This record gives sequence, structure tokens and C-alpha cells, in this order.
Amino acid sequence: MKQGIHPDYQKVVFMDSATGAKFLAGSTLTSDETVDYEGETYPLVRVEVSSDSHPFYTGKQKFAAADGRIERFNKKYGLSSKK
Repeated sequence: MKQGIHPDYQKVVFMDSATGAKFLAGSTLTSDETVDYEGETYPLVRVEVSSDSHPFYTGKQKFAAADGRIERFNKKYGLSSKK
């Protein structure tokens, strides 16, 4: 790798703003905020959505339409699945 062109890689605590869940991960992000996590002080980066609050991972998905894409296409263009 070319020296001097890559950002510093460090451990950062990410905090889900919706649930308050925190997790430690390596990142190139920096922050002015710090937090004590498991006895160490790390930079804190706040995120709006993480696996702790995302509907896919929590199982609280909302379905916008009951019928699928094929049925909507057929309804829009006048095709019927019944014969």
C-alpha cells in the first residue's frame, strides 16, 4: 500500500440513537465525543439505525402492500390471473 494516503484506523464505539445500544468496531471515522466502554475510552459515533433497531433484524417489518409485484402489474395493465 502507498504510505501516507490512507486514514488512520482505530477502534470506535457506535451508538444507536433510537435504542441506545453500543458496539465497538474498527473504523476510520473520528468524533469529538468520547465514551467509556468496557473500561477504555473510545471516540463515540452516533448512528440512526443499526441492527438493534432496524426492522429487518428486529422482526417488526411493515408490509406496504399485501399483494405482490406480479399482481400489481397485472392489475395495472388489465391482465387477470383467473381464466
